[in-house]
Amino acid sequence: MKPFLKSGLNRLWHGTSLILLCLIFQVTQMPSAAAQQSAAENYGHKCAVCHGQDGTGNTAKGKKVHVKDVHANMKDSEADMIKVVTEGKGDDMDSYKSEFTASQIKDLVDYYRSLGQK
Repeated sequence: MKPFLKSGLNRLWHGTSLILLCLIFQVTQMPSAAAQQSAAENYGHKCAVCHGQDGTGNTAKGKKVHVKDVHANMKDSEADMIKVVTEGKGDDMDSYKSEFTASQIKDLVDYYRSLGQK
């Protein structure tokens, strides 16, 4: 094989390899769909069915399981709320530790608490 052809193929191979490695890195570093969603969106998808969009618990399921209004829950500490979201609460509230990261759970609690300040 002629030297200039061989060097051109080597450069092409190295360039292609570099692009492939970059693509693999980007795909493996992409956050999950849930991680990309905001706390408000996650709350709307997972929490609002019981707690209501406004945090009042005035939903059919919320009434069934006796969800307290966000204003009544404001006496609970942020840490206590994070624990409930992470671990669940009896039969009425599921654990979300397998669906959300610790950071997302904190953001959910912060969002919920912000509803009590309105």
